[in-house]
Amino acid sequence: MRILLLLAFLWATTSHAEDRIEVDVELFLAVDVSRSMQPFELEIQRRGYAAALTSDEVQAAIGGGMLGRIAITYVEWAGANSQRTIVPWTLLESPDHAAEIAGQITANFNDALRRTSISGALDFAAASIEDNGFEGLRRVIDVSGDGPNNMGDPVTRARDRVLARGMTINGLPLMTQDDSITSRYNIDDLDAYYTACVIGGTGAFVLPVTDWAEFEEAVRRKLVLEIAALPAPRERLWRTQSPKPYDCLIGEKIWEKNRSLFAYP
Repeated sequence: MRILLLLAFLWATTSHAEDRIEVDVELFLAVDVSRSMQPFELEIQRRGYAAALTSDEVQAAIGGGMLGRIAITYVEWAGANSQRTIVPWTLLESPDHAAEIAGQITANFNDALRRTSISGALDFAAASIEDNGFEGLRRVIDVSGDGPNNMGDPVTRARDRVLARGMTINGLPLMTQDDSITSRYNIDDLDAYYTACVIGGTGAFVLPVTDWAEFEEAVRRKLVLEIAALPAPRERLWRTQSPKPYDCLIGEKIWEKNRSLFAYP
């Protein structure tokens, strides 16, 4: 009976794996739309991702993979339970597919949402990857944001849960100048925060954006590195090796200090 049960389990596991589409990478694009983001910034983000996905460089990276195809989803996030899927999990293996995905990303421009929960975005992404119908040689969560975690679980706990599943987390900290009231919730060394508190896994890296004019190029560069599994160059990139000691609860502390004085980010 035990042998029969074992065979049944192995058959079910194999069947489940065979039902999945094999791809080079399962890529979850987690894009910050918290209230600290201005409407024009939200539009720049969407148009930047759309342009990057249809670029020759990204298409070449996809075509150069072992299988020549990836699975991708585009999800916007803010608070702990505020995630909205703009592009559900989709197979991407041709310029036509890329154009269709780009069209979905730029079809509408939604309003911002409240708060900043990187931990909520990471947990949502990991669960989505596990149940997306694809089987990737690599599984990558690509998270962008303009501020530290200030809601939900501490970000390091969520990060460690993701890494325990064998996934990689890369970061795109948005360090643009912002004079709005919500900038009081942000920090000057967001790249260091992402390095110490957010990213992890094989080949993980952080690529900071300091000016919106460079956003599209940064996204294109980041996608090529992630899809082609290329080693990240040293210039302008923070790596996971030996991050300096950092208070990974700084966002929560800033929120508690200012919540009675300023609007929610």
